Amino acid sequence: DMELIFVYNADSSPFAQIKDSIHKSISPKTYGCRLCALTFGALREKQQWAEFIKTLGIETKFLHKDEFVSTYSAQKFDNFPAVFLKKENGLKLLISKEEIEKQNTLDDLIDLVASKTTQVLKEN
Repeated sequence: DMELIFVYNADSSPFAQIKDSIHKSISPKTYGCRLCALTFGALREKQQWAEFIKTLGIETKFLHKDEFVSTYSAQKFDNFPAVFLKKENGLKLLISKEEIEKQNTLDDLIDLVASKTTQVLKEN
């Protein structure tokens, strides 16, 4: 069993989510989570992204960084956003913050995730 875990560079508290939504709207260039900025509109996940995720052929999970750190005891990792591959033998970084930040559009991000996922599925 494999799972892709997308981790946002944002906290899960309602206050943090409101603050992030405002920041993303007012000053998108200085917003600290490229994954959030590309995949979410002002209030919800973009339809194109949601539909793409359904076609991946692999289980997916989306976590805020505080949820990821507590769930996976990953205190040493703080380079978010990121995408991990979870397998029986643990977690592996699949897409780094640096790779995500290079994506200019949602289409670019979709191409990156599709490419990495195809590679993983071929190897397993």
